[in-house]
Amino acid sequence: MSRQALHLFDTPSILSLLTSSSSLSQARQSHAHILKTGLSIDTHFNTKLLSLYTHHLCFADAELVLDSIPQPDLFSFSTLIYASSKLNRFTHVLSLFSKMLSRGLLPDSHVLPSAFKACTGLSDLKSGKQVHGIGFVSGFVSDSYVQSSLVHMYVKCNQLRDAHKVVDEISEPDVFSWSALVSGYAKQGCVSKAKGVFDEMGSLGIAPNLVTWNGLIAGFNQSGCYLESIYMFKNMHLRGFKSDGTSISSVLPSVGDLEDLNVGIQIHGYAVKQGIELDKCVVSALIDMYGKCACSSAMSQVFDEMDQLDLGACNALVAGLSRNGLADEALMVFKQFKSKEMDLNVVSWTSVIACCSQNGKDMEALDLFREMQIAGVRPNSVTIPCLLPACGNIAALMHGKAAHGFSLRRGISFDVYVGSALIDMYAKCGRIEASQLFFDGMPTRNLVCWNALMAGYAMHGKAKEVMEIFHLMLRSGQKPDFISFTCILSACSQSGLTEEGQYYFNSMSGEHGIEARVEHYACMVTLLGRAGKLEEAYSIIKKMPYKPDACVWGALLSSCRVHKNMSLGEIAADKLFKLEPKNPGNYILLSNIYASKGKWDEVDKVRDMMKSMGLRKNPGCSWIEVKNKVHVLLAGDKSHPQMTQIIEKLDKFSMEMKKSGSFPITDFVLQDVEEQDKEQILCGHSEKLAVVFGLLNTRPGSPLRVIKNLRICGDCHAVIKFISNFERREIFVRDTNRFHHFKDGQTELIEPPSVMDRAKAVKGVAEEKLAGLQLSSSVGFENGRLDIKTDSAVAVSLITEPL
Repeated sequence: MSRQALHLFDTPSILSLLTSSSSLSQARQSHAHILKTGLSIDTHFNTKLLSLYTHHLCFADAELVLDSIPQPDLFSFSTLIYASSKLNRFTHVLSLFSKMLSRGLLPDSHVLPSAFKACTGLSDLKSGKQVHGIGFVSGFVSDSYVQSSLVHMYVKCNQLRDAHKVVDEISEPDVFSWSALVSGYAKQGCVSKAKGVFDEMGSLGIAPNLVTWNGLIAGFNQSGCYLESIYMFKNMHLRGFKSDGTSISSVLPSVGDLEDLNVGIQIHGYAVKQGIELDKCVVSALIDMYGKCACSSAMSQVFDEMDQLDLGACNALVAGLSRNGLADEALMVFKQFKSKEMDLNVVSWTSVIACCSQNGKDMEALDLFREMQIAGVRPNSVTIPCLLPACGNIAALMHGKAAHGFSLRRGISFDVYVGSALIDMYAKCGRIEASQLFFDGMPTRNLVCWNALMAGYAMHGKAKEVMEIFHLMLRSGQKPDFISFTCILSACSQSGLTEEGQYYFNSMSGEHGIEARVEHYACMVTLLGRAGKLEEAYSIIKKMPYKPDACVWGALLSSCRVHKNMSLGEIAADKLFKLEPKNPGNYILLSNIYASKGKWDEVDKVRDMMKSMGLRKNPGCSWIEVKNKVHVLLAGDKSHPQMTQIIEKLDKFSMEMKKSGSFPITDFVLQDVEEQDKEQILCGHSEKLAVVFGLLNTRPGSPLRVIKNLRICGDCHAVIKFISNFERREIFVRDTNRFHHFKDGQTELIEPPSVMDRAKAVKGVAEEKLAGLQLSSSVGFENGRLDIKTDSAVAVSLITEPL
């Protein structure tokens, strides 16, 4: 602005430009004139400028004005603090509050609520208590508005005792403070306390309003007190209150979690009568409820009746379809939303990735994760644990490492849920050492992390390590749950440790107060069955305190298949045919038992039964990751482009084995065919095809990792053992039960050291690697915890490389 233009301004004209209706340009013109003419020492002008700049959200300009005031008053700070609080700029609020105190100014009843709101938004209890103390000094803490904001702050920070004290000190109690306290107790699951405070309100003459009731309903739902949530909803109606969209969308999740479809239908009908059935939150809650109640048709109908698409409802529909095993439909619906160019958020992408990962569509989950990043949506600490199981399921190690690197860059790798998913992924990819190393470096661990590590060692057949970790967990003060015992019993059954398994099974209720579930009985049946104690296993089933499920009978049938026990096998199969009439695996197991006894007529009867029901045997399928790509090989598949080379190499191995005196184990071909045909059938098993495919497409000496969807047969086990020695390769094959390690013609690696010794050894190797890389990094080890501080890329490399 020119000097001549500046002289056109006088004090009245400047004031006329410093109103809330003035533009930002006018504000800056006035500011320039104030600076030029020396009027910046006038607090009145500066306060007007502060208000105008904050009105236009120009906080940097406003703070410059504040800093330029020689002696700012409380009102100057109050203007900026209030505006920042209104826009949820909580860190900025506390910074200004601190600056105000440094100028010797104490807050008043206008500033304190903004400061408490900032502490609430940041869940900063320490700062909140400091502001509370300053409020006492300033004398404004007894103001009702200040007290109300203080109650909300303590409730938000889960300090309900302090909140209750403040409420008791309020001279004129209001419904909002009491409602906040009632809601706080409900959210923490303190049923009697919440109801007690609610009744106390009535005795003081404070009538509850809709906010009070909604707080109770939502609070009990969030704390898992689902019956109490529904009870409060009904009680509210008995007292003459009409529900709004918040009431209905708060109670429906409880109805869904209790799977009480009748109550859900009644609430749906009530919403229709109230004319709020098309409320966005109500629609999403209805879809979620019907999905949890396995009523997919009603769920789709609610969605179809929407007058316009809503993102929350779309996400609820995808999650509901996934929950009911309708993965194809969920994926199709998601693609439709995407084609309509909806603004899909991280919840949308995470829901569909989780859907694919949980329903056997692992490749689709990996593809969706890539698409998500291309679409510019940033994955979070929920997305990564949903993706990693897909990487583990198909042993896509490089994809898992990429997800690990991403989580490191985002600073979420040590979130306990991300961490437990990483432990599980590395174990399923055959890198149990990486699982252990990552676990050792976690700053905090919860029970999920301990269970993930035990499950990983159990999968690798390392029962000794599982037991060691279990007792290390107990010494750390962490209490086991039913999953912990599933892991340890599974490990004992894999290793044939009958006595140890029985000890841990008995200690569940005796020492830890955990009642055995169906899965624990299934583990015991497997444990005894593998030891050949089939009658004892059957006796356990008959003595179970509740009805055995398909897992228990399936464990017995599998053991009967191993030990060729036809009489018990028929009993188990008969139970399974009633429990799972559409599961072809049960028919195949019984057929195999008959075939092992040479009873081909019975085999034909079982196969005819399958044919009449339209059931087919699940084809053997194996996965192997080569050059960052997952390859799938099917048993007997002739269409693979490298099949000729694969068969030629298998024939070569067969000849070499016969030269060394080893012959195909044709007993595993349970078909009434010639011996030569049996050998051909064995050659087509998918795990052999995958191993040879890996040999043809990887560098000599590198390890191979294969995943199979069925149990590995004895012949494949013998052939792969031979290949590991002949080709000097370390080979890992993961079937439906466990990992099989092949090295130098052996089926087990050298007995590993203890968990503590391994972690210490890894520390030494890590230090050597870091020194060789000349990085400014450190490796620490104390009380079983390993801590590596370096950049993310090197960290992933250290964790995932063989040490």
